[in-house]
Amino acid sequence: MTATQGDLAGLSRLIFRVPDWYASLAVALSVAALTGMLVFDSTFFLQAAWEGLFFLGIPTVVATLLSTTLDRRFGGRLTRDRSALLALVCEFIIIGVLLVAGAVTLVSRFAQQFVFDALLIAFAAVFAFRLLILMAVSRLPTPQSVVTASVQTVAAAVILFIYSGALYSLQVDGPFLQLLFARPEVAPEALQYSVYPFDFLLLALICNIHIGAVYFFLRVIDEPWQRSLGVSVLDFIQGFIGHLGEGSSDLEEFFEEIGEEALVPVTVLSFRRPNGAEKAAFVLPMIHPGPMGDIGGGNLPIRVAEETEGLAFPAHATAGHDFNLVTSGEVETICETATRAYERIEYGDTATEGARVEEGDATLTGHAFGDSALAVNTFSPTFADDVEYAVGLSAVAEGRSDGLDDVLLVDAHNCNDGLEGEDLGHIVPGSRRSFDLIHGTGQLAERLANMEQHPLALGTAWEKTDWGPEDGVGPLGVRVAVVDAGGHRTGYALVDGNNMEPGLRDHIVAQVDAVDCLEVMTSDTHVVNTVDAENQVGQAIPDEDLVAVVQDLVDRAVADLEPVEAGMASERAEVTVFGNDRTETLASHANAMVSMGFSMAAVFVLAIVSVSVLVFLLVNLA
Repeated sequence: MTATQGDLAGLSRLIFRVPDWYASLAVALSVAALTGMLVFDSTFFLQAAWEGLFFLGIPTVVATLLSTTLDRRFGGRLTRDRSALLALVCEFIIIGVLLVAGAVTLVSRFAQQFVFDALLIAFAAVFAFRLLILMAVSRLPTPQSVVTASVQTVAAAVILFIYSGALYSLQVDGPFLQLLFARPEVAPEALQYSVYPFDFLLLALICNIHIGAVYFFLRVIDEPWQRSLGVSVLDFIQGFIGHLGEGSSDLEEFFEEIGEEALVPVTVLSFRRPNGAEKAAFVLPMIHPGPMGDIGGGNLPIRVAEETEGLAFPAHATAGHDFNLVTSGEVETICETATRAYERIEYGDTATEGARVEEGDATLTGHAFGDSALAVNTFSPTFADDVEYAVGLSAVAEGRSDGLDDVLLVDAHNCNDGLEGEDLGHIVPGSRRSFDLIHGTGQLAERLANMEQHPLALGTAWEKTDWGPEDGVGPLGVRVAVVDAGGHRTGYALVDGNNMEPGLRDHIVAQVDAVDCLEVMTSDTHVVNTVDAENQVGQAIPDEDLVAVVQDLVDRAVADLEPVEAGMASERAEVTVFGNDRTETLASHANAMVSMGFSMAAVFVLAIVSVSVLVFLLVNLA
């Protein structure tokens, strides 16, 4: 990936799993009770805690339960968990304003009325914050979002109206009305006769100002997305939060809107026993297993493995993030295409010895099986990430022109220095290393086409390992295939991870001595990137531990050697991918939104608070 795309992947650090709604409510009520004991003056601390629960906790509970109902009634997507978390954050905002205002009155000449003016401003701020979040998450029209956003503010204002005795200022007669809507005698002394009906009209005025401010803010940040991508940033935010916060597939709907149709080769190299049972298979769709988690093709390796009869080796193809599948449903198309390729395979029982060539920074290792070849490329020890789709196609074409009908070209994806710097090692058309790969593939193909073929044997071994995504290893663990032809043994080790720490590949190759030649690959699974944007193999795992696993698996694969037949075939799949330059455009817009969005948000908050304070001052002075 490029540096810009790396920054986009790093956005995952900003997101966390949304807690269960009852956990958020438990925290909200606990904090409300504690605040009551600190703020309200009561003879018994339990009474003060109850008052905190009632006056601060009840609006939070109402907002949690009612917001989801209203939002879903309007056709929104607000879940109970999100609703509870949002209400909790808003409670913290109100409590924070109360504590700050209370502290100001202690060290200044401001009267108690200052605290309640600040409280009304906090109610308005909570409304604006909820409106901003709800319009981003539920994507409802402004009027419906306003109704749902106002729940917590209205609930808190109603309680304040009733228990402050504001009704008495209206001189409304009737014991029934006074019994229901005027109960200052049971309220804490600080609340009694503290606000007036006009204050609530002022609150409504400020909230209306906030509606315009929120709408304007969202239009400003959305305009670049609509102009260049034809989609809304709010759809991206909704899907991104939904996926990493709750595991939803909303993000795929966004990607479908920006996707483009593409034809991609799907190549299968199958090994079967003489009885016809498949022993192992390299399945290589020329797409990128991203963008993240199980969104799009992020979990492509495990999906391919599940569809393969023998032990699957879903290595990484020569394709970058522009060739991410937009939805997980597209993986089915890939698997169906692989099935069609299987039907065309013609098997033979011979292969060449393993061969290795070096061209510039590229090192290619492979075999010829009949008139087809397997080629695995690495740029280690130099740093590299994804190989551009066009570069891979050119390299395969170069290999086919030198006497081979088909070439399965694997990007070993096994040496990178992370997401730092402007150049993350992307192999793009016209670069020196793109020509290293193209010419190296041609040299390997020419060499293999001229080599004598021998009876073929294959041994495999697999270890799921105790490592997980947090360690940079996906569910396929570590897999090894050893190809024996003419007494020459070549090992191919596949780690289900996303690239490797610099030097680790070379260390493994140097330490494992049970074969004549060894190459180490990663699948580039993006399941591991929901934990961390980098999370490369070797970042959390000690080098020697991985060396020991690979050594053991190579030994087991050698012991498993048996005669096999091999064959290769390719088919083309028509799928929807991100599209040319779409990933870079999306990444640059998202990064700009984050870098500028926080500053704009700070200015936005400062502006609406200043307007609220100014309105209060003007009205009070008048």
